[in-house]
Amino acid sequence: MNTMLKISSRLLGALMLIGLLAYAPQASAQVATAPKSSVLPTGGGQALLDTSDTVILLLDHQAGLFQTVKDIDVAELRRNVEMLAKLAALLDIPVITTASEPNGPNGPLMPEIHKFAPHATYVPRKGEVNAWDNADFVKAVEATGRKTLIMAGVWTSVCVMFPALDAKAAGYNVYAVIDASGDPSEMASRTSIARFSQAGVVPTSTNAVLSETHRTWARPEAANLAQLYALVAPNYAAVIESYFQAQKAVKAGQ
Repeated sequence: MNTMLKISSRLLGALMLIGLLAYAPQASAQVATAPKSSVLPTGGGQALLDTSDTVILLLDHQAGLFQTVKDIDVAELRRNVEMLAKLAALLDIPVITTASEPNGPNGPLMPEIHKFAPHATYVPRKGEVNAWDNADFVKAVEATGRKTLIMAGVWTSVCVMFPALDAKAAGYNVYAVIDASGDPSEMASRTSIARFSQAGVVPTSTNAVLSETHRTWARPEAANLAQLYALVAPNYAAVIESYFQAQKAVKAGQ
């Protein structure tokens, strides 16, 4: 009987070892594909956006609503939203888009978002003004497992403000991208920024988001990131062009 128990024990141990060996490569693969934190061993970046914990939420950037925007040039607004979409695709940051009622006068979402961020998830709402009132939208955010939300939308004082305050209350770190959002007046925009600050929502800009997620030129996406800077700061494109022309002139003179 003891001999049989010993044999069974050894057989069970062997089977467990085989199981562990079979699982080990899968576990390694999961670790390899996990997002890498952008916080450095020096502590650099701990107060900045961490791409491994970030989701971009683009709210109600609808054609009809653009016609009401008065606090920022609409072409600039759309260009900044386009930059966020391209940045998300380049750095593999999840994007969630939504609209309250695309078939109404507010109109459809601007097509550039899903064109340049094809990985973006669209969550339709059932007429709710506040995206956080929609259970499917909140579930989509929760499903990412990330706790830092970068929000932009039209109107800032409503479409961004309401879910931003609710998300902050729910324990998320929330950033509001002011120049990728728009409002019917500068007064509405200024009061929105004041309310964000009082509630602990961080007002930011597209240039800041780009720079915080960029962090270093010593990365394979450097050339693509430089093109994004030209979107948020068109004059920077002139800097790049003049630099390369100067380099050509130097080489030609040698």
